[in-house]
Amino acid sequence: MKSLLVSLCNKCNHSFFIHIIMILITGATGHLGEAAIESLLEKGIPANQITALVRDAGKATDLSEKGIQIKIGDYKHYDSLKEALKGVDKLLLVSSSDLDDRLTQHKNVINAAKENGVKHIAYTSVDIKSFEGTVIPYVTQIHIDTANYLKEAGIAYTLLNDTLYADLVPLFSGEKVLETGIFFPAGQGKTPFVARTEMAEAAAVVLTTPGHENQEYAITAETAYSFDEIAEMISEITGKDVKYHHPDANTYIEQLVQFGVPKESASFFAGFGEAIANGEFDTNRSDLAKLLGRKPLELKEFLKSVYSK
Repeated sequence: MKSLLVSLCNKCNHSFFIHIIMILITGATGHLGEAAIESLLEKGIPANQITALVRDAGKATDLSEKGIQIKIGDYKHYDSLKEALKGVDKLLLVSSSDLDDRLTQHKNVINAAKENGVKHIAYTSVDIKSFEGTVIPYVTQIHIDTANYLKEAGIAYTLLNDTLYADLVPLFSGEKVLETGIFFPAGQGKTPFVARTEMAEAAAVVLTTPGHENQEYAITAETAYSFDEIAEMISEITGKDVKYHHPDANTYIEQLVQFGVPKESASFFAGFGEAIANGEFDTNRSDLAKLLGRKPLELKEFLKSVYSK
């Protein structure tokens, strides 16, 4: 850990130090990583104490202009990670968006962190009722595997078990929601959606305050909503009569394919719909308000920022 001499007492000949903690954010040019950096800055963390891990420095010019340190690294290239993590004390490991052998990618980051003496890793996992009974194991299995590996690594960890982003609601609802309504196979299942910015803020709290080592937090809202209720909210916000249509998964996939969506993508979205319909994200637990120190943003307020423009 680095330290900075800030004053010298002439009377007692003792030096006084304040410790500088270096925090590294992976996936720093992605939505969550960039939001986490912004939250750290808002909390008063100096830019030179924040490092952004990126694959392409050209995409991080806005971060470097703020004084953020930029390190080049790729989850698939261990040596680049080992170099990038030198001098790092705390790490936010944002799960890889590259679906090619994600566990190996995550292990590379954790191993490089351990080799460099990183003291604390926060990992963005998922909050779900059951990893064994889920209809989307291709989404969830990586998180349980990474969490288990992290727990065995011997580094202090925090699992940030995230629900679905509120930012996904417009994507699931479709671009023409005001004209054709919501068409999504989520049945009457409910989800405690959370805005991505508040998930990022929770991560920043964990990285900058004590007492979070070897803990798991449910990063979820206290209230879960169905898409029927979401349709009502959008109707109230826009003054339009927005209906919710909940087809079965096969019908949903067929419809999207007819509109030119690749079948693989349509099936991926359908899987989330089925998981919601099964109540998999409605876990009835939440640590978000405790971490933020305030009540999180209500879903309707988030939707106003999208649909009242």
